[in-house]
Formats: sequence, structure tokens, C-alpha cells
Amino acid sequence: MTSDNIGPIPPQPPIHSEDKDPVSVMDRNRTHEGSGMNTPFTAFEAQANDHPQAPMLIIPASAGLSYAPNGLRKSYSEVQSEVRAIASRFAEAGYGAGSRVALLLENRPEFFTVWLALNGLGVSILPINPDLRATELDYQLAVADVDLLVTYSKQAPTLLHLQEGPVRVIETSDPIPPAGTRAARQTGAAEDECALLFTSGSTGKPKGCMLSNAYFMNLADWYINQGGIAAIERGQEVALTPLPMFHMNALGCTALGMIICGGAIVPLDRFHASRWWQSISESGATIIHCLGVIPAILLRLPSSRFDRDHRVKFAFGPGVDAQHKIEFEARYGIPLVEAWAMTETGGRATTTTACDDYAPGLRCVGRPRQGMDYRIIDDFGNDVALGTPGELIVRAAGCDPRSGFFSGYLKDEEATEAAWAGGWFHTGDVLYEDDKGLLYFFDRKKSIVRRSGENIAVLEVETALQGNTMIKAVAVTPVPDELRGEEVFAFFVDGTHQNHGTRRQLAEDVVRAGAQHLAYHKLPGYVAFIDALPLSSTQKLQRGEIKTMAAELVKGGQVIDLRDLKASLRRKAEQA
Repeated sequence: MTSDNIGPIPPQPPIHSEDKDPVSVMDRNRTHEGSGMNTPFTAFEAQANDHPQAPMLIIPASAGLSYAPNGLRKSYSEVQSEVRAIASRFAEAGYGAGSRVALLLENRPEFFTVWLALNGLGVSILPINPDLRATELDYQLAVADVDLLVTYSKQAPTLLHLQEGPVRVIETSDPIPPAGTRAARQTGAAEDECALLFTSGSTGKPKGCMLSNAYFMNLADWYINQGGIAAIERGQEVALTPLPMFHMNALGCTALGMIICGGAIVPLDRFHASRWWQSISESGATIIHCLGVIPAILLRLPSSRFDRDHRVKFAFGPGVDAQHKIEFEARYGIPLVEAWAMTETGGRATTTTACDDYAPGLRCVGRPRQGMDYRIIDDFGNDVALGTPGELIVRAAGCDPRSGFFSGYLKDEEATEAAWAGGWFHTGDVLYEDDKGLLYFFDRKKSIVRRSGENIAVLEVETALQGNTMIKAVAVTPVPDELRGEEVFAFFVDGTHQNHGTRRQLAEDVVRAGAQHLAYHKLPGYVAFIDALPLSSTQKLQRGEIKTMAAELVKGGQVIDLRDLKASLRRKAEQA
């Protein structure tokens, strides 16, 4: 996660520490040992026992989901009965602490029952993105050492190539095959791995982040205790999210946050602009989750009676454009809470704007949470002045700097230690701080594209696009995009000097071939041909320069626009 230009961090006391009164579930577990609320399952059990009739899962009919055409409503008691039955079946098959099971259940109700059942036994999950291509899925399953995958349908397009492979694929109602190694313990503990989530870094291949039960309990604790305009009332909230459960936001904040506070979850399959406000109104949502692309799209919709026909108290929307935030709040009457966190940092190092005012039009990510140390440094590890952008590095206050963070990258100790160089976690994000202690997002040092909330490693995309013999070299970079935050831009080096029309066909052929190996959102939306890539004296690609070049080409309309092709490839994949 660190830049090649960053040297050792000189030992010194932290400049910034928010450790006056750190509050977290991990800390409070010492005083709640009797209740045993140190895992998602035990938190769920406590809620189901105390408030069995309270709603836990709500799907309005207006969401238009095939598996709930008339809507759905399940109480904590109903979900508990299903969880216990599923747990019993997995326990009989020998699963427990040390096991890991992949789940391709999307945001369906079955995801929650299977996840909680496995969590109660100490089993970790690998949630699968249904948009993954065969090579991407095979890579994740291999790294995770998973030999069992639970799905809603064995015929799901993502899984068709696995039918004859070493991974056993079962549907939720199928008999549970025996565990490869029978577990010695079948209860969950705080330190057990809860989930393995893959996140894109700057080294090409996604890394598997090992996330413990304590990590998720701490993240949920931060989320429900932000206060201010994000104040949460226990037993009163209904949180709607279109975000996938293979992201820490939806799993740790929305799902577990609602479980801990006794709220209800409205898990949509994805964002549908045409029925968004009606689903919010009919579900009774008091909290909505979104990413930068969602407000941008909603602001383009015509007015409707549902615009203000809702009970929403706040929207949790990391990455929303500053101007879109102003327009969204004015039109819909919903305050939008910005935040910053990473899969690796969880809730221990995070920020929120829930309790602070700041100048409209700025990309403020808010105030760091209590219990978080942070510094903003230049390329040589020196602290920068207030108002000066620099890389944010973070750690937990106290004797253990890694407390509450991810447990490491699976099978990649070298990358884990590099990320923690000098005893600080290097985020790769460039921020600056004002004199009130608020942080503002500036840019990213990491070679990633952040498109609609997805982190896309440019090296992974470059590798997938280099198969065509007519293309000498490929370089990928992010470019600003009004709707999605950023879009994927690819430079192709073409030594054949073809005309523009032929080059467009070549670009389409390369992208279509890449679609065999990459999910649609990772494919280039723009392509430009170039005679040679800008290289440094040491023959390293000058990524800062290509990023600037790409933005100028898009602005000047000197690109091959393939966004419609991306959309058609997505539709084709969904229809398969």
C-alpha cells in the first residue's frame, strides 16, 4: 500500500491523536464478557431473544425483486429459526472455527441466514461478487482455499465453469457435504475470521483482507455511534442499501449496525433509479446508503411525489461530489453524511462529517474517530503543514497500533508488512487538514480507479488487455466522471499507424476480449492511441503524466468513447 517514494518514517510521537475517550465494541467487550456479545451471531441472538417480533428484513414490492415479487418482511424470531436450522446442518457436517465457505447469495435473505449460521459456528465467509469472470473467481477461490460454495442457484452464470472443478457447489436447500477437516471448535470468538473480502491494491492482483469478528463489531459500533445528524435510535431504524454484501460498508455498517441497534435491513439487489424513491417510501427507510454515482443519477430524474414522501433522517454517502451534495440535500431534504475508511482500516481508523459543519462545495470527509492516531506526510515521511495535501497514514491509539484493523492480507505477509511500514498503515490516499481538525479528500496515490464505489487495480486491467498482438503496450489510468466519480481510461500503443476508423474497431476488439477476463466495470470506458508511453529515466511509467494526458483528451473529445460498449456487455452478461 505504500509508495515506492516513501522512505522509513522517522520515529516520533504522533501529531494527531483522537484518544481522549476511545469507545469501541472491542474495548467494551471486557465489560460485556458475561453477555458474550463479541461476534455478529451473538449480537443477533441477543436481539432476537430480546425483541423477537421486531422486523429484521424488509423488501418492498416496489423493489421489483424476482425472489420477492410481493415484498417480504421477516422478524428477528423468524430469521433466528432459519439460522439455527442452518447452523445445525453445518455443525453435523463438521464445519467450525478454521473453516471458510464461499457465498454467492447476492443481497438475498438467504445471505443473512447462512452468514449468521456460519458465524455462530466460527466459520468465515468469502462473499462472491456475481459480476466476476471465471478467471477472477478461480483466483479468489484458490487464494481463499475454499472447497465449498453456497449459492441460490447452481445455474448462476458466474458458477457454470465450476461444475466439474474441485470446488463443491451447493444450493441452500441441498445436503451439506462433510468438511474437509472436522473442526475442533464450533463456536465463534472475537478473534476468529468473520469474512475474507478482496480489495484491489496497486500491485495488480486483488488481495484478500482477513477481517475478524472484532473488526466488524468495532466497525458497526462506530457506525451506530456517529451521532450528530447520523444519530441512531435503538429499535427505531430502517436502513436501505443497494450496496453489495461483499463490501465492508454494507456488511459491517448497514447489516451488522442494524442488528446491534435492533433495526431493520432493506437489502436491494442493486440501485434502480426508476423505483428508488418509491422503495424508500414503502419500506419506511429512515437511513439510506449510497455512493457518489447515486446522487448524481437521482438529480437527473424528473420530480415525483416520492421525492419528499419519505422518513429518511440521513443518507450515508461516501464519495459524493461536493456540488451534488448541495443539490441533493436541497432537493430531497436529506442531509448527506460523508465519511472515509478502507477495508483494511475498518472502524478503528475512519472519519465522518456527522457532527461538524464545513464550507459547502468542498470534499470534506470529516473528523477522525476517537481512538485513531493519524499523520499527513510528504513523499519523504515528513509531516506536512495544515492545508497542504499529503498521504494519510493511520494507526490505533494505545499499545497495539493494529488493534481493530484487518488481520492481514491472506498469504501475503510481505504486502501486509509493507502496508504497515514504520508502524503506521499507509492508506495511499492524499488528504489535507484544516485548522478545525477536519480532513478533506484531495486525490489517490494508489494506482487504482474508483468507479461507482469499486476499486479497480490498473495493473490488473492492463494485464487483461495486453493479449492482442497489434497492441504493443497498454497503460490504464482513472479519469474524472460526473456520474461514477472516475472512469477507466486506456492508452494503447499501436505501431501499425492505422486510421481512426480501423483503430476504433481494434479498440472494441481488445475490450471485448478483455471482457472474457474482467468484470464489465473494469473495462475501459475511453481509449486513446499513442505512439509511446511516457517513461522515466529508469523506464518506469509516469502515471501522473498519463493521468493528466487522459483528462485533457477526454475534455477535448479526442478519445474513442466505449461507454456504450461497456453497457451492452453488462446487459449481455445479465441476460446470460
